[in-house]
Amino acid sequence: MNIPATRKDLMIVNMGPHHPSMHGVLRLIITLDGEDVIDCEPILGYLHRGMEKIAENRTIIQYLPYVTRWDYLATMFTEAITVNGPEQLGNIQVPKRASYIRIIMLELSRIASHLLWLGPFMADIGAQTPFFYIFRERELVYDLFEAATGMRMMHNFFRIGGVAADLPHGWIDKCLDFCDYFLTRVAEYQKLITRNPIFLERVEGVGIIGREEVINWGLSGPMLRASGIQWDLRKVDHYECYDEFDWEVQWQKEGDSLARYLVRIGEMIESIKIIQQALEGIPGGPYENLEIRYFDRERNPEWNDFEYRFISKKPSPTFELPKQELYVRVEAPKGELGIFLIGDQSGFPWRWKIRPPGFINLQILPQLVKRMKLADIMTILGSIDIIMGEVDR
Repeated sequence: MNIPATRKDLMIVNMGPHHPSMHGVLRLIITLDGEDVIDCEPILGYLHRGMEKIAENRTIIQYLPYVTRWDYLATMFTEAITVNGPEQLGNIQVPKRASYIRIIMLELSRIASHLLWLGPFMADIGAQTPFFYIFRERELVYDLFEAATGMRMMHNFFRIGGVAADLPHGWIDKCLDFCDYFLTRVAEYQKLITRNPIFLERVEGVGIIGREEVINWGLSGPMLRASGIQWDLRKVDHYECYDEFDWEVQWQKEGDSLARYLVRIGEMIESIKIIQQALEGIPGGPYENLEIRYFDRERNPEWNDFEYRFISKKPSPTFELPKQELYVRVEAPKGELGIFLIGDQSGFPWRWKIRPPGFINLQILPQLVKRMKLADIMTILGSIDIIMGEVDR
């Protein structure tokens, strides 16, 4: 689907795979006619690690530390989806307190992810200041994570039937302080960016996706909501206990890069509202469903064999996945993160298919950049918000 060129001598340029504003190792082969983009071909796979195959040779518990490496900016969501699958397959109940802790962690993770989208996006289109601001707030989110989970980025915090540990003493007050502080910072971002004429010049009307197109391409998340469709899996699927909180789905109808920016800024404010309500109403009780430890243990697993006797004193707990298939999904910061899981009456999943939002959202890039100027590629790519870890998995 090439566009007729005015001149014969077209230039073919490689952007990436280690261009500073490519957000990872994405390579774009761009055909240029002067400044105009004629054709664009994304090339993936530089960060492919065989995550799906690894999953099929691990028990769920063993695989949990791996999953944070897909989307390494919104790590809580990959963990949530990894435990949600087996929970639904085994019909395991999650205690109310654990569900609230999960929601707080997920929304903090959403804020951290959107912040690290905003900074580089602004840097790509020539605004350096927000890049330093967002790291100031993001450090605070990571301090909260470190206090609760012991890790800043790769938390390994979710467990089948709950979470790994309860919130430490004083954490809730610290988090409420952060919420109050962060709302003033978001107001500062909006003052600095939203009505800035240079910023508006760069993003308004750039990379427009219509309502029909968004659905046909299967886009999700802020890409979908920026084109006038009010679709948020937290409202649609009613997972965890999002229904108990009062919050709005953020959406815009223009479908350009500015609309996607506004949706994400709005989502950060809504996340703070959800976190504040969850912190104020967090119930008591257990943070983990302890019965789960006695569920469907694999009978005489090979880990107890003589050969394995000396590897470790305590074998990894194995949950027998029943012989059925299931698709689970959560609303990650970048879109619909899903897993198609097939159990096979053993400790390992028979098939573990990841549906990464970044990969599906990236498909539309060649169509968006055609007939645009070279400088608009960075704006459009930045507004899509991809992480190569989950695109290549």
